[in-house]
Amino acid sequence: MHHQAQKTFKLNTGAEIPAIGLGTWQDESFQEAAVLHALKTGYRHIDTARCYGTEPAVGKAIKQSGVPRAEIFVTTKLWNNRHHPEDVELALQESLDDLGLEYVDLFMMHWPVAFKRGDDMFPSDENGKLLTEDIDYLDTYRAMEALLLTGKAKAIGISNFSKKQVQRIIEKAEIVPAVHQMELHPWLQQSDFALFHQENNIHVTQYSPFGNQNEIYGGREDHGQLVNDESLVAIGKKYGKTSNQIALAWGISHGRSVIAKSKSPSRIAQNFDISFDLQDEDVHTIDKLDRKLRFNDPSGDFGHELYSDLDGKPK
Repeated sequence: MHHQAQKTFKLNTGAEIPAIGLGTWQDESFQEAAVLHALKTGYRHIDTARCYGTEPAVGKAIKQSGVPRAEIFVTTKLWNNRHHPEDVELALQESLDDLGLEYVDLFMMHWPVAFKRGDDMFPSDENGKLLTEDIDYLDTYRAMEALLLTGKAKAIGISNFSKKQVQRIIEKAEIVPAVHQMELHPWLQQSDFALFHQENNIHVTQYSPFGNQNEIYGGREDHGQLVNDESLVAIGKKYGKTSNQIALAWGISHGRSVIAKSKSPSRIAQNFDISFDLQDEDVHTIDKLDRKLRFNDPSGDFGHELYSDLDGKPK
């Protein structure tokens, strides 16, 4: 199979992040095969997280793939039960041990919310209410900064932060995050927020680049599915591509990397096959599809008002 040299974006660390990454959330038992297939297809960016439980599978697939470690960009994320500054280095080591790797290319804070400190990923009281803890995400982030000196994380980043929270990190921390990973797709475009990151030299990675129909988000089905959006389907026909491929190409045309998730080998290959550039007119058409529709908002469960100054607050 011939692959066009894969597009990458330069991070503020000087490292390159491949434009298309494979997401490994859910379907734990499928992940080893999915990651192996993705690496064989040509993916060089794999996104996992402590709370996905998929780090061991990702590590096994990387080993089996025979692809040199230096060629793969691996991201994992600090989970909310390890926000105490003294736990951060331990958390990274737990992830590295499960991945079977010496370092990750990017270590992110998964949420700006701390859960009760300890080994329980979802600590709760007898009524099933999540137990959170008052640990400032800035203190957690500062502990992450120290990891850069160990070489075990080549870059650090954040995920699911509000604008005010990102601003506070930029002002108070030593190191500007390399990446902010957030929900972003044609129905939740957050263009001002995206521009703010560009101005501060923080790369944006889009998760849920196809929107999200996941039942875990209590799918409000009244809006149908992003992949069935008539504009995306029509643009897809023009290029001989699927609406999924168009949604990914749109994110990349705006200078962002995209995390596509699938367990189907044909879909994994299809998502990678976006070696075409959208014409400006098509990008502009998609830019008009914004519905400020956010699918992933656990504010209620976390007992913390997330995204307070961003688009896409639940109705």
